Amino acid sequence: MRFLVVEDDFGSRRMMQKLLAPYADVDVVVDGEEAYQAFRIAWEEYKPYELLFMDIMMPKMDGHEAVKRIRELEADLGVKPADEARIIMTSVLEDPRNVIEAYYSGGATSYLVKPIDRTKLRSELFRLGYEPRSEEG
Repeated sequence: MRFLVVEDDFGSRRMMQKLLAPYADVDVVVDGEEAYQAFRIAWEEYKPYELLFMDIMMPKMDGHEAVKRIRELEADLGVKPADEARIIMTSVLEDPRNVIEAYYSGGATSYLVKPIDRTKLRSELFRLGYEPRSEEG
């Protein structure tokens, strides 16, 4: 299982990678352009990401645009909506416009407000059906 963290802040990337490591192999990228490229390459290698954590405010390409492009790529690849990668948008912004755009325009699965609360993150992962891997691997 593979997760992708898309975050321009180094400290946030490190924290998310550490929190998610018990659940899956975690890759990190710094902006929406890199996220799109990593997502495309993962499909080309037949190792798609199951879950993405997508920051909204980033340089080059923001999270909303990256999610739209990723959803377009999935459609081009013939991925059925039920099989699409799950995307959790993350942002310090809690305003309704960003939440609505993330869910309805972008196709996000969920939305978490930063700073990410460990308990809320674990609850959201559990809600989506993810549990920590066993020690045996």
